[in-house]
Amino acid sequence: MWRYHDWMPLKDGEAPVSMGEGATPMIPVPQYASELGLSEVWIKDEALNATGSFKARGMSAAITRAAAAGAKAFSTPTAGNAGVALSAYGGRAGLPVTVFAPKTTPSTILTQIKTFGANLELIDGHIGDCGKVARAFAAEHDAFDVSTLREPYRIEGKKTMGLEVAEALGWAFPDALIYPTGGGTGLIGMWKVFKELKEAGWVNDELPRLYSVQADGCAPVVKAFENGATKTDAWENPKTIAWGLRVPAPLGGALCLRALKETKGTAVAVSDEDATGGATSMAHTASVDASPEGGATLAALCRLVDEGQIEKGDRVVLFNTGAGWLYR
Repeated sequence: MWRYHDWMPLKDGEAPVSMGEGATPMIPVPQYASELGLSEVWIKDEALNATGSFKARGMSAAITRAAAAGAKAFSTPTAGNAGVALSAYGGRAGLPVTVFAPKTTPSTILTQIKTFGANLELIDGHIGDCGKVARAFAAEHDAFDVSTLREPYRIEGKKTMGLEVAEALGWAFPDALIYPTGGGTGLIGMWKVFKELKEAGWVNDELPRLYSVQADGCAPVVKAFENGATKTDAWENPKTIAWGLRVPAPLGGALCLRALKETKGTAVAVSDEDATGGATSMAHTASVDASPEGGATLAALCRLVDEGQIEKGDRVVLFNTGAGWLYR
């Protein structure tokens, strides 16, 4: 992703903390396009990033800037993939990492965090509970907190997904982009860079309609959007097998809502069963080892087509944000 260095927070002559993240494929799935009456459908497969998820992009940018500014240690709460990415990139920078994760996080993810050498602390509760403990730890131990939207650079790494989508389409935008939304940095980052591309005159298309997908057991953005609210309220008792969507109080909730409204998109909640079914379909139809979060985008696409919100002939990009093997 650092080939886009002129769009990124990188000084001249400065080397980023990188493991080759980015440049993930946009996989065409003509079967989905044919079945749903769409012009084209692609899966942007972020599972092929270093550390197995889109979180690698944000952590590469965040650790690059924080290390250059003199950070001596890092901490973060995680629903899973962010902890893996921070463990790897913190280690790449030669700095200690402490990760706070729910005890119910899949064991494969926890093993990855420990494999990269991080100190792993397991917490009763969800990512919001982990966040409180992580911030207290950072303050006491002089560690830099890189949790979602509490520093400015993870979003700069995430926006490169949007740059890659536009480049793959010949510096054009798709009609619709469906994204699984937990903390929201991926959605917000792409919204940001799509506007930057238009302002720079690189793309003249209308902004793609952005669609946020959440689990029906934890859907604060969906609830707020349906109620016409400008901010999200905390979701009580969040439950879903899609751990990346188990974020009951996203700090970027208000920005997600602005992105959806500005681009004339919407927010959709899907069941765990439908998310799992979508992931299975992606594996069988497109040979993409999708996470439940990725599978949720396919379930949302089918519903949005049925409801007429995505129209016949549209070009649509689905995002698989992480590897299915991390959940096994």
